[in-house]
Amino acid sequence: MEKMIKIFDTTLRDGEQSPGCSMNIGEKIEVARQLEKLGVDIIEAGFPASSKGDFNSVKAIAESVTNVRVAGLARALKGDIDTTWEAIKGAKYPRIHTFIATSDIHMKYKLKKTPEEVYKQAVEMIKYAKSKCDDIEFSAEDATRTRPEFLYKIVEGAIEAGATVINIPDTVGYTTPEEFYKIIKGVRENVKNINMVDISVHCHNDLGLGVANSLAAVKAGATQVECTVNGIGERAGNAALEEVVMAMRVRKDIYPGENRINTEEIYKTSQLITRITGVEVQPNKAIVGENAFAHESGIHQHGMLENKETYEIMTPESIGLSQNKMVLGKHSGKHAFENHLIECGYELTREEIEEIFVRFKELADKKKDVSTEDIEALIYDTKIIEKTYTLNRYTVNTGNTITPIVSINMGRDGKIIENVAIGDGPVDAAFKAIDKIINVEFELNKYTIKAVTSGSDAQGEVFIRLGKDNKSYNGRHTSTDIVEASIMAYIGAINNYFDEQGRI
Repeated sequence: MEKMIKIFDTTLRDGEQSPGCSMNIGEKIEVARQLEKLGVDIIEAGFPASSKGDFNSVKAIAESVTNVRVAGLARALKGDIDTTWEAIKGAKYPRIHTFIATSDIHMKYKLKKTPEEVYKQAVEMIKYAKSKCDDIEFSAEDATRTRPEFLYKIVEGAIEAGATVINIPDTVGYTTPEEFYKIIKGVRENVKNINMVDISVHCHNDLGLGVANSLAAVKAGATQVECTVNGIGERAGNAALEEVVMAMRVRKDIYPGENRINTEEIYKTSQLITRITGVEVQPNKAIVGENAFAHESGIHQHGMLENKETYEIMTPESIGLSQNKMVLGKHSGKHAFENHLIECGYELTREEIEEIFVRFKELADKKKDVSTEDIEALIYDTKIIEKTYTLNRYTVNTGNTITPIVSINMGRDGKIIENVAIGDGPVDAAFKAIDKIINVEFELNKYTIKAVTSGSDAQGEVFIRLGKDNKSYNGRHTSTDIVEASIMAYIGAINNYFDEQGRI
């Protein structure tokens, strides 16, 4: 029987730390449930001690999933460990993940501690964490630049103190596959009690080697890989979950071990992260990129027509890229609509289905055909957060010989508020009118538009990121009317801000 390689997903912790990838609590819960459906073994839900917002989101995630282990990150400090335990103790399978830096450069310049002091602190804090939780992961931060002898010593001490998982992270993306293989092999051969725990690896992608290093570690005997969906993360990101998993699946002859990932949920998970964060996947990205299964060369197309295996080493269906292009229209009934949702693998509440069906009928009146992509956009548009502001109506007066002017009518707490503004264009004017209503200043950090489907009647998806007090608030909306999509996305980002304020 092949050994099981655990997949530890840190999209909600390390991934969210990358610039612009912030999510609200509702979005984090949605991601966590999709990760559970994907089949990851551990979800690292966040860093509870970093802020009250992070504490609340980790706690909510811990209480929202049941078939996956939930980890919270903590520095090797009593206060961090106490806070993390409070956040994750409601999980069915909680894990405290504590860390301390072990490289000479980190100990000297960041911690300003001697190796002996670092060793003592690590052992004491692991014992303290163990008094609260059975499952303890210890990370030797910057392990790949740590002196081997000290790394072996602190890992051995961590296991004796009660750690159940030892993480050997390439914190700054410095190592290479050959070197990392030797590091993991060295830990296995020089730490006497290493067989009592899982060996985990956490690789950053600063040199573009995150996935290669993770796979080299698996060959060397690692039993857990830490990664993120789409490879998002600090700086150049983390090892991409989808690449690690599919490399292991396609090249079983090279990489030993199985994993529990339901690969047919990969594409849907990737798309969810893209929609929530607004961070697009590059077209030529492995596994989930738009061009990953596209063939333009005549030679390639000829080979594909004869036998798909000539140029495809895996099928689109294996990652959940559906070939189902079923088209619905305004005459389609609720039964057909619900069946389509089920076939596409969506698990929605009765209330969500009702809301999406109403929007589907509205869209069908504007478009002749409504595709799977259109319906997916409607599903992801369904707001989870409480709506502080709602849009009642808007009017636009614009042209190439007049100054654009927009009137906005919105509701809050049962009150109707209306204002008007001029701008460089209709979207600019609409944003200025909304700003007058809410009376809160934001910075518009990102505004993107993309077509969900092809054709002149395609839905346009607008993504907006607003900044305030060094934090980001995202909003997105789809519509056949770009001005409407822009207004709704802008209001969505504003509602994210007020939702967070209400939780603090």
